[in-house]
Amino acid sequence: MAMLEVKDIEVHYGVIKAIKGVSFSVNEGEVISLIGANGAGKTTILNAITGIVPISSGSIEFEGKEISKIPAHKIVYMGMSHVPEGRRVFSQLSVLENLKLGAYSRKDPAEIEESLANVYKRFPRLEDRKKQLAGTLSGGEQQMLAMGRALMARPKIVLMDEPSMGLSPILVSEIFDIIKEISNAGTTVLLVEQNAKKALSIADRAYVLETGNIVKSGPAAELLNDESVKKAYLGE
Repeated sequence: MAMLEVKDIEVHYGVIKAIKGVSFSVNEGEVISLIGANGAGKTTILNAITGIVPISSGSIEFEGKEISKIPAHKIVYMGMSHVPEGRRVFSQLSVLENLKLGAYSRKDPAEIEESLANVYKRFPRLEDRKKQLAGTLSGGEQQMLAMGRALMARPKIVLMDEPSMGLSPILVSEIFDIIKEISNAGTTVLLVEQNAKKALSIADRAYVLETGNIVKSGPAAELLNDESVKKAYLGE
């Protein structure tokens, strides 16, 4: 059984059908990538999975349980974290306060401290800046904070929306290395990313979205060598 099963979902914004019967699955331990142009519906799908926007029809199952009617904050308690597009850190709170907010669903102080130590180990710059206001961090540091905050919930799966957006090439490589480390440490990853080449280079499988539809899917290595994918998304 797949950890996450999205079945024939539709999402409307008023009269506009943004998602048109999308289905895909994510198995435990995988890195799955959704790629596509701006406006293809990638962010809407993540927001639907985590309860931020309602679906009009279809179903979303997480570990065999239907979650499409469950409030977003309760989905976090089930073991799902979301790193939103644009980072969305709490700019007037410190780095440490942002990280501790990520652990609001957990109760054991010793385990929370252990997770904090793990986040600092993965993102040393966050420890260096733990007392600094999040709004004063660079874009790359804010992205690391958003990822670290999501990991503080100790999720079974983490959904990442455009983690490389606006970052320098060096930082992009660093962020993708960290995503791979997160996966290797046992957390399942569903990745939305416009940098298709980078996304496919670390994913196990991928789905290609166009205007609210999945038009192609398969092993990431195969899609990297697919002529239509190369032409449309890889600049080749």
